[in-house]
Amino acid sequence: MEDEMFEQLMYVLNQLVTWITAGAMVFGGVVPYIPQYRDIRRTQNAEGFSTYVCLVLLVANILRILFRFGRYFETPLLWQSIVMIATMLIMLNLCTNVRVATELQTKRRSFTATDSKDEEIKVPKKFFLDFDWSHFWSWSRFVDYLQCVVAFTLLAAYVTYLLLDSSVFVESLGFLAVFTEAMLGMPQLYCNYQNKSTEGMSIKMVMMWTSGDTFKTGYFLLTEAPVQFWTCGLLQVGVDIAILFQVYYYSRYPQKPISHTVSHTTSTKAL
Repeated sequence: MEDEMFEQLMYVLNQLVTWITAGAMVFGGVVPYIPQYRDIRRTQNAEGFSTYVCLVLLVANILRILFRFGRYFETPLLWQSIVMIATMLIMLNLCTNVRVATELQTKRRSFTATDSKDEEIKVPKKFFLDFDWSHFWSWSRFVDYLQCVVAFTLLAAYVTYLLLDSSVFVESLGFLAVFTEAMLGMPQLYCNYQNKSTEGMSIKMVMMWTSGDTFKTGYFLLTEAPVQFWTCGLLQVGVDIAILFQVYYYSRYPQKPISHTVSHTTSTKAL
């Protein structure tokens, strides 16, 4: 009797751990973007956050969903991709609104300084359907980003449908999906390098990236996920560590004067 109760207890505990782990996989990836979202909304400045991070995650998760049609992987990973896509669209919407508002304010200050109050203030518009690659991923409206995402999804889905019977294509698609996600931190790494500073970037976001990617890689190994997943997970952890090194380096050896107007998110450096 006691053995039966013990087995039932262990079964319940095992199920509970499984549910908690699955929940962490589904929602854990979006948690790092909460402090960044709040920082951008509070300061009305998106300069320190690279929207190419959103591009990388959108492409990676769309490809991962398509990969599942050719090779099955656990359902929590599928839901993780869906939740991440929604989160990145929310981040893009905020960043686009903030950037457009900032450009308009800059124009107004310029017109005020030149006493051109009677002239109409116009901010150059950039649209996806203009097909101007010099303005790629820096459009003036959120709907343009949506158009780009939908166009990419339809094209990728069509190619996947045509080549789904090819194991080489399916495995390559899976590798491309997780490798793209492994490059998540590269736009932020390059943005920090260009700015010679990590000002405006949420340090909490990067620390959560690191802890989340470490947990995720361990999850891939324990659940025997396809080799593409855990290999690129290790690469992703390496990029996260490189960004944390930039935080240390640029705070210890400042490369440019600290701006008093850019962001209050530098206070996160103390966290």
